[in-house]
Amino acid sequence: MTTVSHAPETVGFGPLRITFDGRVLRPRPWTTAQSEWAAEILADAPVGAVLELCAGAGQIGLLAVVGSTRRIVCVDVDPVACDYARHNARAAGLAERVEVREGPMDEVLADSERFALVIADPPWVRRAEVDRFPEDPVLAIDGGGDGMDLAWLCVETARDHLMRGASLLLQLGTVEQVDLLRDRMRELTDDLEIVEVRWCERGVLVRLERP
Repeated sequence: MTTVSHAPETVGFGPLRITFDGRVLRPRPWTTAQSEWAAEILADAPVGAVLELCAGAGQIGLLAVVGSTRRIVCVDVDPVACDYARHNARAAGLAERVEVREGPMDEVLADSERFALVIADPPWVRRAEVDRFPEDPVLAIDGGGDGMDLAWLCVETARDHLMRGASLLLQLGTVEQVDLLRDRMRELTDDLEIVEVRWCERGVLVRLERP
């Protein structure tokens, strides 16, 4: 049985210092690409706050907004991750612009809330393959049978809370998952559509936009 360390560890994530422990997914250096793309999108996004889903220790969202004046709401179901997200916001000098909400993403947002950008890095490992990553908390990586359970929920949540002209920037794991996303989006009749895909070092970033 793998022993999970509760000892805090701090690592660099771009210019930020991010603290976490073994109960929270370790910040991956390559995921700064999602933060950087998010910052690019925000330069032309509508006026409004940012929403980060499956925020973990908060590093992707914090790095996305550190160079702006945007407010960000970070959501995660794990109380340990939420505590670290709050700590990391304070450490980055962003506490006044960061709100962390603990709970299911489809329960902690008011129906009336709208955001200029939604950032999501959901668990996307297929359940049958979770054992390949014993160093990672299962809650943070288990994406269900095809790895898409939480990704679908992120899309549904974004659909309910994006402003006009706003985007969802979603991280997935494989090209096959992008194909699943494309197929499902074709079946839907709303106005949220895939506008760009970028292949990164160890994952795929997909931008969906509401015109």
